[in-house]
Amino acid sequence: MYDVAIIGCGVVGAAAAYRLARYRLRVLVLEAGNDVANATTKANSAILHAGYDPEPGTRMAALNVEGNRMALDICRRLDVPVRQTGSLVLAFAPEQLPHLQTLYERGLANGVPGLELLSGEAARALEPGLSPQVCGALHAPTAAVVDPWGFALAMIETAVQNGVELCRSAPVTAIRPLPGGGFALATPQGTVQARFVVNAAGVDADRVHALLEPVSWRTQPSRGEYYLLDKTEGGRVGRVIFQCPGPEGKGVLVAPTVHGNLIVGPNAEPVADRRDLGNTADGLAFVKARARQSVPGIRFGENIRNFSGIRANTDRDDFIIEWSRAYPGFLDLAGIKSPGLTSAPAIGKLAAELLAEAGLPLDEKPDFIDQRRVVRFRHASPEEKAALIAKDPRYGRVICRCETITEGEIVDAIHSPVPAATVNGVKRRCNAGMGRCQGGFCGPRVQAILARELGVSPTDILMDQAGSWVLCGETKQPLNTAKEVPDHD
Repeated sequence: MYDVAIIGCGVVGAAAAYRLARYRLRVLVLEAGNDVANATTKANSAILHAGYDPEPGTRMAALNVEGNRMALDICRRLDVPVRQTGSLVLAFAPEQLPHLQTLYERGLANGVPGLELLSGEAARALEPGLSPQVCGALHAPTAAVVDPWGFALAMIETAVQNGVELCRSAPVTAIRPLPGGGFALATPQGTVQARFVVNAAGVDADRVHALLEPVSWRTQPSRGEYYLLDKTEGGRVGRVIFQCPGPEGKGVLVAPTVHGNLIVGPNAEPVADRRDLGNTADGLAFVKARARQSVPGIRFGENIRNFSGIRANTDRDDFIIEWSRAYPGFLDLAGIKSPGLTSAPAIGKLAAELLAEAGLPLDEKPDFIDQRRVVRFRHASPEEKAALIAKDPRYGRVICRCETITEGEIVDAIHSPVPAATVNGVKRRCNAGMGRCQGGFCGPRVQAILARELGVSPTDILMDQAGSWVLCGETKQPLNTAKEVPDHD
């Protein structure tokens, strides 16, 4: 029997595993998909929020501010790309200025450091590309941008290196309480038992809870659509640019990314299908128009990718972090919408504390590994590049020309503690295919390297999730010389 089973390995599940990995426990993570961080975690604004938006006194407020501090520290220790850019919330008319004052006061109550209210002129002095209509702004210097899937990957890789077990392609299909305490969790790969269960299943957290008992809250999925612009637009702004939030959320933002691009979005559209990740003409037109209200000069002709993500909104305003009333030992970490990415490390810490209060012994490991380094060839010095190539010539072969990603880095991703097994799995781990051509050049080469390293046919390699084969067969077969060849004289 495991001490703890975590259902779901998005950023929240990864953070919980990372926290529990420091103790002498048997921890299992069950992920429904064939890779980690492959749902809401991979499709969001990639912002570490400062913490001025949540209502004081809520779980969301406390965990946002603590999570911001923890996330920045974790990123530095685990070598995750992060930039503390700061953010601006814009007011476009005098009637919006009181809302900035409200956010400022909330931020002070939540303990956000460094907040300041700016005039329109002062905001444009920081960001010359802002609209002349801007008449005020709230500046939050502790906001940051991060690689969201890299953040989750770093935490689950570190957890695995410290003994946590990860099982992918293992959706939980049934949950049964055991007579002596604990739970039996059925998956297509077999049934496992655990004393405690942590439900971190994201948009499916309500469905997972319903496998055990009727649920008192419901997921209300909301889709947000984005533009990702080329690096030629990456310097358009240096900070995260928000608009005054409304009922639909924090509004359309414009922000630099840690990889040098510009991200713009999202809208907020309720959807019935929590797997509906389509982009719509109306949604993208709305995003474009609202973004140009903040930064008129954005050149959307430099767009290289559109995508969308599903938020785990629920019918409650706050995060849902609570025990099952009927079955002690089952803990929900649900409704983790924005600022969920920021709050994840603090949520993981809180989950460990709640488990300890419920009787789980937290005996720290003296040899806990809490450091991680990743080879990023393009950022290495000439001397470091020479040393890498001398150690392994594959670091001298560039596969992704847009991002200057080498074969050595791709091989590292395939043989990492949480190995990549798909083309997009490689993409998320080392950035091959993230550039202007979006894998048009390097995609087939990445696929060939995957097939070689995994010892499988290229036709077995998936683009991403189950069923997303790239190839269906060979178009040219070698001539079978054993057969008689007709004479075509």
